[in-house]
Amino acid sequence: MVEKTAIIKNANGIHCRPSAVIIKEAQDYAGDITVTAASGEADLRSVISLLCLGLGEGATVTIQVDGPNEEAFCSRLVELFETQFDFPPRDD
Repeated sequence: MVEKTAIIKNANGIHCRPSAVIIKEAQDYAGDITVTAASGEADLRSVISLLCLGLGEGATVTIQVDGPNEEAFCSRLVELFETQFDFPPRDD
């Protein structure tokens, strides 16, 4: 099992659109994924579970991954949780 910490950087937190991106990444993973925050714990196969954590900007989450290629997958999830999402994406 791998465990890493991420800090939410998105100005509006992890709302519906960022949650959809994160859940889409996690949906086909063959192992177990758990996200823990001060407000509770979520399984990343449930968008409602993730949204119920109420993750605002600056919130800290602990991501636990247990399964194949867990180190790389956990790092990818940290990257997603720390993304400053922009919907729709703008070209700079």
